[in-house]
Formats: sequence, structure tokens, C-alpha cells
Amino acid sequence: MVVTGRLALLALLAVVVVGVAAPSAAGVLAATGVLLMLAAADTVLAGAVRPLAFARGGDTMVRLGEEAALTLTVQNDGSRRVRGVLRDAWPPSAGMATDRFDVDIPAGERRTLQVRMRPTRRGDRSADRVVVRSFGPLGLAGRQGAHRVDWSLRVLPPFHARRHLPSRLARLRELDGRSAVLTRGAGTEFDSLREYVVGDDTRSIDWRATARRGDVVVRTWRPERDRHVLIVLDTGRTSAGRVGGLGQAADASAEHAPRIDAAMDAALLLATLAARAGDRVDLLAYDRRVRASVERPPATEVLPRMVNALSTVEPELLETDYRGLAAQVRSRAGQHALVVIITSIDSGTVEHGLLPVVAALTDRHTVLVASVADPRIEEMARSRGDAATVYAAAAAEYDRRGRDQVTELLQRRGAHVVDATPDDLPPAVADAYLDLKLAGRL
Repeated sequence: MVVTGRLALLALLAVVVVGVAAPSAAGVLAATGVLLMLAAADTVLAGAVRPLAFARGGDTMVRLGEEAALTLTVQNDGSRRVRGVLRDAWPPSAGMATDRFDVDIPAGERRTLQVRMRPTRRGDRSADRVVVRSFGPLGLAGRQGAHRVDWSLRVLPPFHARRHLPSRLARLRELDGRSAVLTRGAGTEFDSLREYVVGDDTRSIDWRATARRGDVVVRTWRPERDRHVLIVLDTGRTSAGRVGGLGQAADASAEHAPRIDAAMDAALLLATLAARAGDRVDLLAYDRRVRASVERPPATEVLPRMVNALSTVEPELLETDYRGLAAQVRSRAGQHALVVIITSIDSGTVEHGLLPVVAALTDRHTVLVASVADPRIEEMARSRGDAATVYAAAAAEYDRRGRDQVTELLQRRGAHVVDATPDDLPPAVADAYLDLKLAGRL
């Protein structure tokens, strides 16, 4: 049995009446008895909660920051009207607009409730219980029961970097020869012949065709398709560090998000671009074991499958096993591939982790190391004033120098390095991919 505030007010009124009219033990017992009888009668007359049947419907997936719409249908299979309050319990990160609903369901009828939520975290969000309180006609007391109504909502990465895709696709079309652009490299294919214009590379002149036509003719080239791109997402402890700036142009609530969110944005933009370019794209999320994997998806399924796989990936508070990571790369990319490792190039971790295995990877593959830089470091380096800000600026400069040294060491071992802030990292990685494609390095 549950009681309401009405019963408490009635009890307070009974205290006043007893104190004025019958200030004795008998008066107290009489008033208490009346209150208990009213509460018991109200409980008996309240609609039963256990015969209620529930069903859910609506969205099963939603992007982080967007609103999900669900329905909760309540069927009253009992013999009495159910009038009261319903609470639909979800985790706080589900971001429910309201979790309490007034219900009034006659016997044999049903009602459908509209449930709206805006999740604040990626991953799977599961419904807990539906609790219903059914009150009697006096509204003094009633019955309460809980029902398990399962439903799961998968919250996908927001993919803020999608806004950079049109400009990179336009550049890709130029590299593909759909616009009149000359490229030449070890990984390019012959496309067509055209007349020479000022500014063309003389190495692209086709002398035989020139002799036949009597005009200078050049060959146009296009990047090869069906290259292998393996994106490796480091999910170790450094990916848990929070950095500012992620998605500020799209969602101000995304400030100071974990590094892994910016890494996912970069991975999704690169995967979408590479799939549009006709390359094969694989994904690996790894720290000491595989956290997510997408292998050989069809071009049209690259983005949906990767978004779905990354939705439940969270940073792990342990050191990444870079030797194990390298072994995973070798097992998944037997032939030459573009291996994009999205990690952190903090000197303390790379020098004793990634750096020793990079040389082994660059012997067979083209390796691109991408790192999320914290924009607050730049702000601290520019700050001046009191002793505290000067000390902070010195610490920021020391950090930047360490990152520059690590970048140089990685480049000496044949790796390409992109170190950028969360907002700048996805387009920078996409541009590096296009540059490598233009140079025939894939």
C-alpha cells in the first residue's frame, strides 16, 4: 500500500479536531481508526496494478545529441479503472524529458504514452522498470507495482566531421580525373590523353602520341582504386583524457569531451572518404585486446557498420600494448596498406610504446599516425601575466616541444604524422589521405 499527501493532510486535520473536541487517548484511537479504515478502503477500491500489460515501440538507434521518440503502451486487463501515476525508469544519461506520467485507464482499454529523450552519452541505454501507482477514488492511498518492460536504445557517435565531407569529396573527384587535373606517382593509373597546357608536368608528355599528332600531348593519371586502408583506434588510457573544442560548431555541450570522441570523428570521416574513393576500409579498436572490429564491409555499409561498432567503445584505463597492436595490424593487412593509427603522441607513452614498432610497420605499409592535441595547451602557451600563468606557459611550451620531438622521431622511422586539435583533426587526416593518394603512396 502507498499513501498520498491527502492522507497526511487529513491526519493533520484529525489532530486539530481531536485536540479541540476530544483531547484523550480514546479520541486519538478513534481518529487513527477512521484514517486507517479510509486508507484501507481506498486501497481496496484502487485499480489492480499487476494485470497491466505493457509494450514499447519507437527508435532503437539515435545519434548523440539528437532526440529519440519512443512509445509506451499500457493495457488495463483488470476489472477496475486504474487512475494514478506511472514512472518509466531509464538511466540518467538517457536524457529523458520527463519520466512521470499521469494515467487514467478504464478497464479493458489501453493508453499510449509518448516518451522523448536526448541521450548525453554514447552506448547502449536500457530501460529499467515501469512503476505504477494506482490510487483509490478518495486519493488517500493505493497500490504500487513494478513491471519489467525491456527496450534498448543504441546511442551512436555524433559524427560532427560530416560537414567536412563535401569539400573533401570535391577534391577526391579532382584526383580521380573527373576534373582536368594531372597527377603522377607510383600508385597511379593511366586515364587519358590531352593537349599540353602551360604548367603541366613535362614528365607526363607522351612523346609517341606527340609525334603522331604533331601537337604536344600529355597523359593524365588517376589514383588507383581498391587500396587497403586500415584504421586503428587506440582505446588505452590516453584516449580518456578530456580536451576542449570537439564539435563546438555543432554542439556546445560537447566541450571537453574525451580524446576518443575526436578520434572517432576522424576515423568516420576518413572511412567515408576512402570508401567513396573505391578503397577497402577496415577498422580496429584496440588497447590490450580488440574492443571493436569491422572487416571488409561493402562500400555502402562502411559508415553504418563503423558507427554501430564504435557506439559502445569506451576508453580503458590501462596502457596500450603496442606490440599486440602491431601484431593485429600484421594479421589484418598482409599486403601493402595505409595504416592509420589514431593515438596520442605524448612523449612518455610513444617513446616506450609505439615508436619501437613503427619501423617494423613502415617496412611493409604506409603508416599515418594521428594524434588529438589539446587546444588548451596553445592557450596556456600564449598566456602571460602573473607567476602562475607564466609557469603554465612554460609547462605548455615543454609539452609542445616534447610532441615536436616525438613527431620528428616518428617521421625519421618513415611514418607520416598529423597532430591537430579536435575540430581540426578529422579534416587534417582526410587531407593527409588525399595527399598520399595524390603522391601514389597507397
